[in-house]
Amino acid sequence: MSEAILSLRHVSASYGPVRALEDISIDVNENEIVCLLGSNAAGKSTTLRTILGMTRASAGEIIFDGERIEHLTTPEIVSRGLTMVPENRRLFGKMSVRENLEIGANLRDDKKEIQEDIERVFLLFPRLKERIRQRAGTLSGGEQQMLAIGRALTARPKVLLLDEPSMGLAPILVEQVFETIEEINSQGTTIFVVEQNAHMALSIADRGYVLQTGSIVLSDTASNLLEHPQLSDAYLGEME
Repeated sequence: MSEAILSLRHVSASYGPVRALEDISIDVNENEIVCLLGSNAAGKSTTLRTILGMTRASAGEIIFDGERIEHLTTPEIVSRGLTMVPENRRLFGKMSVRENLEIGANLRDDKKEIQEDIERVFLLFPRLKERIRQRAGTLSGGEQQMLAIGRALTARPKVLLLDEPSMGLAPILVEQVFETIEEINSQGTTIFVVEQNAHMALSIADRGYVLQTGSIVLSDTASNLLEHPQLSDAYLGEME
């Protein structure tokens, strides 16, 4: 198995007096797809925010590519190769598709390679190329999710963090998004995805963790988690 490129070691985090994460440990190995599953308010998004320094860890270590990063600012962390596709996309609605993609590369100055990465996004999402001058706010939900993923890719991340990529999408679009996540991974980007849709996430993942009220309660290979009775019965409801 590859060495971990991203590790959380006994990480805790709080919002004021409310403890959101409690002593969680997670490894994401290079070239893997790893999913973090759990119900609403389990702490999944807080985990991503803590990795990126948007929420400060109150205890523990976060190690990325051999370096502790929990003390760094979010731009410093992103510049090292960690990028997130946030929940609800959070695009710049009045800006065009191209402008949103260029914003994803705003920490880079290699203009030729940025253009190459934008062309790579258009190969993944031909529909975005058709709408290159269209305002992001006028795109469909599926197209906006494509653009949000594309924007993250123009930062050329070593690890791509995805927060609920299936949220608000029709089932056929969910399948397309997860097929694209697999394709991005096959091209060499490590993926850490937070999801409520357990079945879909585990169908593409190598391994998974289950979070309940801020604590890791299950971790295993994706295939074993799919067959684990606790996963559906106790934590996530029916996986259909």
